[in-house]
Amino acid sequence: MAEVRSHLADVIDRARHEETPAVITRRGKQEAVVTGIEEYRRLRRIAEDAEDAWLNRLADEAGSEGP
Repeated sequence: MAEVRSHLADVIDRARHEETPAVITRRGKQEAVVTGIEEYRRLRRIAEDAEDAWLNRLADEAGSEGP
């Protein structure tokens, strides 16, 4: 954490320009990831698409079971 605080601009630049995410640790435990906004948006789209597919599958299964 201390290193991130002192080099935050570098961490953000690396995540944005080099597409290199930075894993933030606290007391040796991984706590967070800094990544570029485009990568974040890409991952959110993937997660949303997967959730939509899962919900559609549940609805299809419920519909095929009948009343």
